[in-house]
Amino acid sequence: MTSETDLIPAPRSVEGPMRCGVLLDEDTTLWAAPGTEGTERWLRATVGAAAGVPLRSGPEDAGNAVRLHLDDSLEPEAYRLSVIANWGVEIRGGGPAGVFWGAQTLRQLLGPEAFRRAPVRPGIRYGIPHQVIEDSPRFPWRGLMLDVARHFTPKDGVLRYLDLMAAHKLNVFHFHLTDDQGWRLRIERYPRLTEVGSWRTRTKFGHRASPLWEEKPHGGYYTQDDIREIVAYAAERHITVVPEIDVPGHSQAAVAAYPELGNTDVIDTTALSVWDSWGISPNVLAPTDNTLRFYEGVFEEVLELFPSEFIHVGGDECPKDQWRASPAAQARIKELGLADEDALQSWFIGHFAKWLSARGRRLIGWDEILEGGIAEGAAVSSWRGYGGGIAAARAGHDVVMCPEQYVYLDHRQAGGADEPVPIGYVRTLEDVYRFEPVPVELDESQARRILGTQANVWTEVMEDHARVDYQAFPRLAAFAEVAWSALPAPGERDFAGFERRMAAHYRRLDALGVAYRPPAGPLPWQQRPGVPGRPLDGPPPAR
Repeated sequence: MTSETDLIPAPRSVEGPMRCGVLLDEDTTLWAAPGTEGTERWLRATVGAAAGVPLRSGPEDAGNAVRLHLDDSLEPEAYRLSVIANWGVEIRGGGPAGVFWGAQTLRQLLGPEAFRRAPVRPGIRYGIPHQVIEDSPRFPWRGLMLDVARHFTPKDGVLRYLDLMAAHKLNVFHFHLTDDQGWRLRIERYPRLTEVGSWRTRTKFGHRASPLWEEKPHGGYYTQDDIREIVAYAAERHITVVPEIDVPGHSQAAVAAYPELGNTDVIDTTALSVWDSWGISPNVLAPTDNTLRFYEGVFEEVLELFPSEFIHVGGDECPKDQWRASPAAQARIKELGLADEDALQSWFIGHFAKWLSARGRRLIGWDEILEGGIAEGAAVSSWRGYGGGIAAARAGHDVVMCPEQYVYLDHRQAGGADEPVPIGYVRTLEDVYRFEPVPVELDESQARRILGTQANVWTEVMEDHARVDYQAFPRLAAFAEVAWSALPAPGERDFAGFERRMAAHYRRLDALGVAYRPPAGPLPWQQRPGVPGRPLDGPPPAR
């Protein structure tokens, strides 16, 4: 039996619980109002399978029933979960998403066994204390970015992370599909993007300064049917998939597949291969009409696969050295009447902002898209601290806050020598829990431009799903509470209380098979002795 203090993320209010309650057993029925069929299916397939109960359809007035309702007096993602002794369970949501988030809370109330795929104690009756929980999210954008370009995550691994997101009430999956080290999305009109661009001959092991190499090919990509499956699976869990196709930097894999996309008047692009190291490649896209038409073709197929409002175009870490040396790029700057290479990048991003807008979509990019001027209607992922997000919000642009100093989950979790491949500043579970997405510098109207927040998982030093689990958890649970719950100011947050609730949550993660970092430190098989990272000492910059 779970108390209200064990729920993660923390709900807004709990009335109760009381000793009496409801038993979930083979006689429990399930009634679903029109519009709640998705949660009905999920409860049977997930909770019913774990508990070993069929949750057969029954009448709304049955005595031992789970009832799903839509209630337009609630906000779309809000829910009210009522567990009433001698009557049953009722979940009311302002929309289908609210009902689904209420069902996720119900699963937590049933205990860690409800997070397994089959019953481990057949015949057990699951008791839920009498209580009423009212809840709603703080932010509409509660995101996780997964980089599948540096190390490929097979489709089943992506579906698994969508389930983990849903369990934590996260609702935006930022899918980082292309980079210098690999192109992961099949584009039918440009088959070489995956035939050539989806694999590299070897991989740097550790930070880019590491002398270690894994001397075997690495790669993989998603077919378009894989993507359709991922998007549909996410939608059933009320998660929006936002794809990222990087332009004009982080594009060496694309140039290796189609050399004419690069700055051919500066280097021999036919000699390039998919990059096998980390860092920032100097090989960027050429600012030509041919490149624009090529990527319009890419984005046409992307729009067919991803119905999301936002399309992420990267826009970060684009070295300008090749453009400075390129007669063609310099002629383009002059032709367009631009001030410099930063303005050329702004023109490049602006082209796709207008192109996407004309098709009813919105461009979002990393905060470098502010440099040289940002296109009207574009949104910003603020990663280099708070500064980009503050500037964008003050200029009237929507912002997703994801500053690397706080929510880059590839950064190390402790300062010990046994921490595997230590990257960046130490960001503990408590550091993440005290992260505040809305900068204090913004006034009320500007703060409304903060759509929400996102944790980012860059996979240069994460060679498999166990390493991703280790870096993501338990910090993703703390992040989920920051994104969902109405928490006090960072210094006033009850981290000790959160740790107490995590004691129950670790058992849920165990049942889900998550290879999280234990509170006492990495287990022997989670360590990577002798593999150098890039640790940074001291506290990270405050802004």
